[in-house]
Amino acid sequence: MAPPAQSQRSPSPSQPSGKSEVSDLKLQLRQLAGSRAPGVDDSKRELFKKVISHMTIGIDVSSLFGEMVMCSATSDIVLKKMCYLYVGNYAKVNPDLALLTINFLQRDCRDEDPMIRGLALRSLCSLRVANLVEYLVGPLGSGLKDNNSYVRTVAVIGVLKLYHISASTCIDADFPSILKHLMLNDSDTQVVANCLSALQEIWSAEASTSEEALREREALLSKPIIYYLLNRIKEFSEWAQCLVLELVAKYLPSDTNEIFDIMNLLEDRLQHANGAVVLATIKVFMQLTLSMTDVHQQVYERIKAPLLTLVSSGSPEQSYAVLSHLHILVMRAPYIFSSDYKHFYCQYNEPSYVKRLKLEMLTAVANESNTYEIVTELCEYAANVDIPIARESIRAVGKIALQQYDVNAIVDRLLQFLEMEKDYVTAEALVLVKDLLRKYPQWSQDCIAVVGNISSKNVQEPKAKAALIWMLGEYSQDMQDAPYILESLVENWDEEHSGEVRLHLLTAVMKCFFKRPPETQNALGAALAAGIADFHQDVHDRALFYYRILQYNVSVAERVVNPPKQAVSVFADTQSSEIKDRIFDEFNTLSVVYQKPSYMFTDKEHRGPFEFSDELGNLSIGVEAADNVVSAQRVEANDKDLLLTTSEKEETRSSSHNGSAYTAPYDGPATSVYASQTQLIETAISNPASAGQAQQASLAIDDLLGLGLPAAPSPPPPSPQLKLNSKAVLEPSTFQQKWRQLPVALSQEHSISPQGIAAFTAPQALLRHMQSHSIHCIASGGQSPNFKFFFFAQKAEESLNYLVECIINTSSGKAQIKIKADDQSTSQAFSTLFQSALSKFGSQ
Repeated sequence: MAPPAQSQRSPSPSQPSGKSEVSDLKLQLRQLAGSRAPGVDDSKRELFKKVISHMTIGIDVSSLFGEMVMCSATSDIVLKKMCYLYVGNYAKVNPDLALLTINFLQRDCRDEDPMIRGLALRSLCSLRVANLVEYLVGPLGSGLKDNNSYVRTVAVIGVLKLYHISASTCIDADFPSILKHLMLNDSDTQVVANCLSALQEIWSAEASTSEEALREREALLSKPIIYYLLNRIKEFSEWAQCLVLELVAKYLPSDTNEIFDIMNLLEDRLQHANGAVVLATIKVFMQLTLSMTDVHQQVYERIKAPLLTLVSSGSPEQSYAVLSHLHILVMRAPYIFSSDYKHFYCQYNEPSYVKRLKLEMLTAVANESNTYEIVTELCEYAANVDIPIARESIRAVGKIALQQYDVNAIVDRLLQFLEMEKDYVTAEALVLVKDLLRKYPQWSQDCIAVVGNISSKNVQEPKAKAALIWMLGEYSQDMQDAPYILESLVENWDEEHSGEVRLHLLTAVMKCFFKRPPETQNALGAALAAGIADFHQDVHDRALFYYRILQYNVSVAERVVNPPKQAVSVFADTQSSEIKDRIFDEFNTLSVVYQKPSYMFTDKEHRGPFEFSDELGNLSIGVEAADNVVSAQRVEANDKDLLLTTSEKEETRSSSHNGSAYTAPYDGPATSVYASQTQLIETAISNPASAGQAQQASLAIDDLLGLGLPAAPSPPPPSPQLKLNSKAVLEPSTFQQKWRQLPVALSQEHSISPQGIAAFTAPQALLRHMQSHSIHCIASGGQSPNFKFFFFAQKAEESLNYLVECIINTSSGKAQIKIKADDQSTSQAFSTLFQSALSKFGSQ
């Protein structure tokens, strides 16, 4: 039986069958190169389409370069465009091939068709090959004098491209002077706009080294040039109008009459259909009237209608951009927009980012006259199916209440939120009620009556649970079940994963103990014992601090932990007035959309020196030599693989500043409660008269809190038994592979002693110290105060590796340690050894 015939499929132009097809294309192009037969241009088009198709999908068709250039000898513009596209693509990666294009491009620059002249000139300037700049000067000079405006437009941009390839060639050819002449005398506004753009870029770059360029740049802001551009502004395209208006915003008029003349001239630009033109015009109006208070306020009134129209008539993206600018104006003059609050109501079909910004606007424009309507609208959003928007709406209600507008009605609304059977609504309302009680203590009775009915088991979000615990401690005298609720929370201490909640729980139990001691005694003892044994450094430190201050004097402890409080008058703003003014100065830029000054997202030093990923990626690591003291590869601070990620920075910041600033002088969080007796011994040495009293107070507190009386202090932990290889060697590639493959065995935080911080004058000192403990550094990086190290160690007599990432903050004295190991069971022993070595740094 004959085998079935295979189906034959003709290869697609975008799927070549192999090198033979490229060879066929080359042969066909060569046959058509010199042909003048009828219909030859159509055949060339088909072949050119195949070549461009192959090039687009990454197939190397550079071998057809000569044939493509020969076939470009035609008047067909479509063929010219495809040929120029091909030439530009391969000239960048192969400068030698670019030499073959010079003759035919220069010939096309003299073509009778202005479209071909312009296209050829653009392609010639787009080659961007440094050794071909001498061939650009002549065609550019001719193009700037061409009778056709399109050619002149292309030539102006070509001058700018030439400047970036070879600035000296551009300046020596006196092209900036020619551009200035064209800007002031050319009849085509697009040529004028291109000249203005090119001159601004060239003279700004040259101003740092040339006084003449500095004077020329300042001359652009002279009255004749500004008025010349303003008188022709209606002829410009939208892009060009924005360019001119940006220049006018920097102009300093000589008197008020000139200011009004400019504003009258630009009045109709506020009705322009393009939002960019409107925003650029608004920036001019505001910059001109900054020193004229009354007129500046009238400008706000005038620009309000155009902005609100743009918000409601454009796409969601345009609405968000305009709303961002409107938001910064509302923050500066909320009273002007207070009557237009309904424009900021959320529509059902708007994306969430627009709704979120509108909620901020509603919060900003709220005052005595419109608070009721705004709060009523916001309460409707609390039942929104979009949970993040529902949360934001509840927060907005709370912000309005903190502004002292119609507090009575708002508090009633928030208490109604607490009774809703939605966890996220209850959570957000609890956080807001806490802030309200801090500002309006007189509402405590009404709020506590409702909060007392909320079960702590139904509150799972850390911030909400922390707020509930704060109220239980602060108002425990008014809440009958407060001690018992706190006691149940302490009993479930190990199940609470949030350090913030555990910190609040410690403080709340202390406050409750001072108000209702018999009912809270056992809960306080259990809380202090659990807190001192807690792995979270801040929780451990705060518990130890509370224990010691109770040892010292209970009345002093009460004055420290639960002093008389004054109502909070103003909550801190998230942005300083200086930042807001800086954003306002950068109106009509991305700074307004990002809500931060441009230097914060453009300058590297303000983005932060640490922008690494958690993975090593393409980390370049050097090999350590066994006989060298330290030969760790220093990696630049901007290496993306050795810089802290944003999340790591936030974790470090939160752990460094979360809770009490008190730091316990112990190496680890597992310190025994009874180790605090050491402090009493030190007290006895320094002050014998008070030693007996302190010892009695300690025993009394231990007995009071039910911690028991130890027969003797706990013996110090035995020295670690793990032995390391002092001459360990690990290949960089092996380190990198293991780091990617191994899971994280331990992640801990370690406090570095003040002596260690003082000794940390240079990273090399730490590397030598760790190597003396058989722990070797394979890579390091960072800048003060943050440094990042990668260490490795090997178990003696076994080929088991331990990999360590250690991030040290010298300002907070904390080290974030992440350990990976071939043998997970020995990770804890190695961690103890590593931290022991780190704690000895500076003390030896």
